[in-house]
Amino acid sequence: MSGVATGADFTYAPALEPVAAIALRDRYGLFIGGQWVPPGEERTVPAINPATDEVLALVSQASAADVDRAVRAARRGYEKYWRKLRPPERAKYVYRIARVLGERAREFAVLETLNGGRPIAATREFDVPQATAHFFYHAGWADKLAWALTGPERSRPLGVVGAIVGGDRSLLAAARKIAPALACGNTVILKPAETAPLAALALAHLCAEADLPPGVINVVTGDAETGSALVEHPDVDMIAFTGSAETGKMIRRAAAGTGKRLSLALGGTPAAIVYEDAPLDAAVEGILASAAVRVLVQEPVCTELADRLRARFDLLRVGDPLDRNTDLGPLPSRAARDRVAELVASGIDEGATLAQPDWTVPERGFWCPPSLFTNVAPTYRLAREELTGPLVAVLTFRTAEEALERANGLPSAHTVSVWTTSGALALFTAARVAAGTVWCNTSERYDPSAPFGGVKESGWARDGGLAGLRAYLET
Repeated sequence: MSGVATGADFTYAPALEPVAAIALRDRYGLFIGGQWVPPGEERTVPAINPATDEVLALVSQASAADVDRAVRAARRGYEKYWRKLRPPERAKYVYRIARVLGERAREFAVLETLNGGRPIAATREFDVPQATAHFFYHAGWADKLAWALTGPERSRPLGVVGAIVGGDRSLLAAARKIAPALACGNTVILKPAETAPLAALALAHLCAEADLPPGVINVVTGDAETGSALVEHPDVDMIAFTGSAETGKMIRRAAAGTGKRLSLALGGTPAAIVYEDAPLDAAVEGILASAAVRVLVQEPVCTELADRLRARFDLLRVGDPLDRNTDLGPLPSRAARDRVAELVASGIDEGATLAQPDWTVPERGFWCPPSLFTNVAPTYRLAREELTGPLVAVLTFRTAEEALERANGLPSAHTVSVWTTSGALALFTAARVAAGTVWCNTSERYDPSAPFGGVKESGWARDGGLAGLRAYLET
């Protein structure tokens, strides 16, 4: 697959990231107690390359008995080693993970792209550097918790943390859970995304090379059955979850009455509010950076913004995600692709206007062309349900008050980007919009020192900053 740029007078020569140095195993076991062990039952699930639908490796399907082994190993690691270490010593281990991850950044970026479908430019420039930054940042907190929080009792760890992550940014999601958990003195059992576990398994290799005490980090792979066994295990003190809102609701029901601490970072569709005085070209780039997004645009510039988005869609380069020229890769799984296709069909059926670029996506793999919907009413599914994939739904408003009413009426709210040249209008909107993170005239800007999370159906977790650390400490 070679990248294309329809509508331009040139095409880009392929600039493929080499994969020869990436050592993939044919089969992966479970990482429990500092060792690679086979599952109790010989069940495997394939790790797929979503760009080609080819099997990259076979990954073990952990049973409830395997999860129990991992929990017992984590408890031993906590009681015997990790809780007894002085905080500066724990900091050294977390720092060592960060340093080695930075040294092997290219390897992890390639694994994320191969198994998750994210373009290599995104994994190399954002995902892996952000994951590394989380470990560096939290290494600095490990020996300062007693001073940063009120009272020495606030700095006690919880014990064993079950971290369950999903989606196509599995390494970054895992780092957001593991780094603060370790810095606070907890041990971790990681259950990575069923569709993209390879980077998490490589992280387990890294932890073994960093000489972490046995049981401090454990990795069990599998599907929803594996995750349920981890959630329901009585000796797990906390569940930190990143994934869909529906799964988050099931986890909350399963943990009710058990005394488990919950940190739920649930799905949510980013929103953009574009005022009539906005820098439209910058807004277009910010909207595209968010992939799936709901755009609330002021009526006088709605047509112009839609025209610019359509023109920009035509120039997106689609193709092999390992090509550094590629803008648009595949969806992470067949289920994600089918979900996007369903949402596109529902938008057409309900009366929205669909625009897609003239070029076609590759036939093999889990691909969807970017879709722009205009004339979207607030009652349409595109305005109410979580959007995935390269999908943009445009709604209109007349006044700032109406923009806030519509934005605050959305069921989930992770991030909102506000686009205007008026500083007063930007601050007015940011102070009143219900969202976990608000950007002004930019988007997709993150920092480990700034708490990140959602509100309403996007959960209540905070990753990063002092707020993110509190979830992993006894209160």
